Amino acid sequence: MTPASNLIVHVNENNFQYEVISFSQNTPVVVDFWAPWSRNCRVMSPMLERLVHEAQGSFRLAKVNVDENPNLSLFYNVRSVPTIKAISFGNVIYEYVGIIPEAKIREMIVKLSDLNTENLVLERANNQLWDGEWVAAESSFREFLKNDPNQPTALLGLAKSLIAQNKVEPAGRILDHFPVSRLSSQANLLLEYVNTMQQFLEQNLPTTNELDNTFIAAIRLAHMGNVHAALDGLLEIIKTDKNYRDGKARAIFLSILEWMGSDTPTMREYRNELANTLF
Repeated sequence: MTPASNLIVHVNENNFQYEVISFSQNTPVVVDFWAPWSRNCRVMSPMLERLVHEAQGSFRLAKVNVDENPNLSLFYNVRSVPTIKAISFGNVIYEYVGIIPEAKIREMIVKLSDLNTENLVLERANNQLWDGEWVAAESSFREFLKNDPNQPTALLGLAKSLIAQNKVEPAGRILDHFPVSRLSSQANLLLEYVNTMQQFLEQNLPTTNELDNTFIAAIRLAHMGNVHAALDGLLEIIKTDKNYRDGKARAIFLSILEWMGSDTPTMREYRNELANTLF
């Protein structure tokens, strides 16, 4: 729920990413592209300000002066004011131009309220993932995806929760058909881990030298849930051969950091150790 003091913000090209795009990951944001000389804006802006207070935090209103922020206007293809765009998870989901009947805006707000409820489910799922509650996280991500089956953040989270439970086949199906998005590179990284784990389970990993044996031992440890020992083993391989099998050890190392949560203190230490080894 957005605090009352934070319901309406005036944003510009410098803080739009934080105040709108990042904020919309948890709460929908309605962006009012306006100009002080526009009579129509003098009608729409007060209505939006009144309705955002009525909604009691189910969405935020961000006001953009088009005269002062031409690059934002160009990026969002604003050709007339007022232009209203509702943003959730960084994507424009509704947009209107000109004077819009209040009933139409209220209809949009109801839909945004439903989105806000879904956002809370996704936030819960991400927190469970962060806390290592893999089974609960899987359940929460599946609950969210019932209403939005192609949402990239939820799909990636579900794949991570499945990988952590060694459910590599269903995780692979998700990652093989992952929607094109800003998370595609992370999905590809996880797919590398899934494919390698499937090769391990099918006993199809190469065994031509001692580093291969060390690699298989690290994958076995990861499969058993001993992630820290697996990372230590992969790090030893990288220290010996930075480009082992075209960067295979490095890719699996990064994959494990990805599904374990690379922002946790322990995983940050491993990431730093990898960087020191490589550079």
